Amino acid sequence: MTIGGTVLTAANLSGVAGIRHGFFTRQGGVSDGLYSTLNCGLGSKDEPACVIANRGRVAAHLGAATDNLITAHQSHTAMALVVDEPFARNAIPRVDAFVTRTPGLVLGALAADCAPVLFADPTAGVVAAAHAGWRGAVGGILEATIAAMEGLGADRARVRAAVGPCINLPSYEVGPEFEAQFLRAAIDNARFFATPAGKARAHFDLPGFVAHRLTEAGVMNIERQSPCTYAGETLFFSYRRNVHQGKLDYGRQISAIVVT
Repeated sequence: MTIGGTVLTAANLSGVAGIRHGFFTRQGGVSDGLYSTLNCGLGSKDEPACVIANRGRVAAHLGAATDNLITAHQSHTAMALVVDEPFARNAIPRVDAFVTRTPGLVLGALAADCAPVLFADPTAGVVAAAHAGWRGAVGGILEATIAAMEGLGADRARVRAAVGPCINLPSYEVGPEFEAQFLRAAIDNARFFATPAGKARAHFDLPGFVAHRLTEAGVMNIERQSPCTYAGETLFFSYRRNVHQGKLDYGRQISAIVVT
């Protein structure tokens, strides 16, 4: 069975021969309650059978087998791993990006406010999926992903990147110490902060910062499919929203890409 809910796609990755992708929302799965309905996070406290069924729907939507959909144990690192086959569930690597040119291997990035980024070099047939929260973006996960793609024959001048749903500036309040470390790194990072009317603290533009890092890395073909996960409760899981609502866990949506 394929997805019955909303799936977002990026124009710069759509219609590319030999590549399929999707930024999947929380709609179209079998989970209920807190995880309603397309929770794809094996690290959540959802029923494992439901998560596996949901992941199967994602894989089927992209024309692949359930076991060929892989996700990492994400921990805000700058580690990108080249993969050519699925791995056992008890051997999930601690990385934040996967890169492949193996047909049928679906690369997934889980998120619930952080920015998922999907990459493709159509000429080389190389794709990647990265999880980029602010720590990963600052730490170099995007640059590491691009370098790993080039190791498989990609060229960053040809790479297309799409930034998926994540928390947006109006919902992303941060403290002064957060803003200060960005300004210490580069004074022009000030453009990614603003204090909305009626608010006392600055807010951070995560998708804008991620797109900036991609541009600085030499990727010119960038698209933002980045509606706000916090504000869009019907479509998206959000870690921060659930914390603010006093909920003890949260679901994860998945963004995925595959060479067909």
